[in-house]
Amino acid sequence: MNIDDARRPRMTEQRMPGLTRRHPVATAAWAAVLLGLHTVAGFFVLNALLTESEGPWDHTVTDTVRLMAGLGLVVELPAVAGTVAGVTTGRLRRRWYAPAAALILTALIRMAFAPQP
Repeated sequence: MNIDDARRPRMTEQRMPGLTRRHPVATAAWAAVLLGLHTVAGFFVLNALLTESEGPWDHTVTDTVRLMAGLGLVVELPAVAGTVAGVTTGRLRRRWYAPAAALILTALIRMAFAPQP
């Protein structure tokens, strides 16, 4: 650290023009919306995982599993976009990618290995 650095006032978020402080209420609301989306997507993915064929006559099981996993993916896409925006702005940490990645991978694997009657 130079002597010039010690004399120069430090610019924080509060002093920089155009930047505002991060509000914890907005961050909590952002996290709550993401958790809600993850919960709905988890519901669909769990239904896809728990759906099993009842026998050789059950021809709709593959369609049902793929539909549930697909709905989980559709719900998870806005959650991923919100997570990317939250991490990019610094409101959320990178660990928020973990639930989205787990749900997306599980849904894709279940769609690929859907039970065949």
